[in-house]
Amino acid sequence: MGIFGKVSLSTILQKIFGKKHVKIGIYGPPNVGKTTLANRILRDWTGDIMGSVSEIPHETRRAKWKKDVRVENGNSSLVMDIVDTPGITTKIDFKDFMNTWGLSKEEAKQRAKEATEGVIESIKWLEDIDGVLLVMDSTQDPFTQVNVTILGNLEARNLPVLIAANKIDIEDASPATLKSAFPQHPVVPISALTGYNADNLYSTMVKHFSKKRKKKRR
Repeated sequence: MGIFGKVSLSTILQKIFGKKHVKIGIYGPPNVGKTTLANRILRDWTGDIMGSVSEIPHETRRAKWKKDVRVENGNSSLVMDIVDTPGITTKIDFKDFMNTWGLSKEEAKQRAKEATEGVIESIKWLEDIDGVLLVMDSTQDPFTQVNVTILGNLEARNLPVLIAANKIDIEDASPATLKSAFPQHPVVPISALTGYNADNLYSTMVKHFSKKRKKKRR
């Protein structure tokens, strides 16, 4: 059986050098570009896409995922299962879908119901992922209740977090504001729509998520 017993060599190497296959959740508030970023990652590395996007909040109301997405960084690589989660928010009101987006009452109520279920599903997924790509809108105030709530929850779970400061293709974007707001986490400016600075994001993902997942606090 050898000195390592039933422990495989791959398991030993993983413990020494970190994880080489991880499950990464893409999280964030509604309409920050989570699915756009998921589509960007998949197009660049698999030629596939994750799902459709819309200006109407909560277009993604069920988690979607793709397995075995290999991201390269020079001589290093990381195989990821990418999970695109529904947007997390602290308030969902069906009237907002009617007044702002012109949905019928029936459509608005159904979308609000599914959006609420999606938030719950996103939170449940936190039990089954190794790290989080947290998408924030770099044109908005970073200290929103939703951003602070999400980040606080992730930190409480000791999950590795990489912040993607999205929408830097917009004129009033300020990724530096996000960096100063959350200096405890790496922040990478990105335009998920155009792909600007995507290479930097990918290299940071490989480095950051290759590290072993921290143990949960007890």
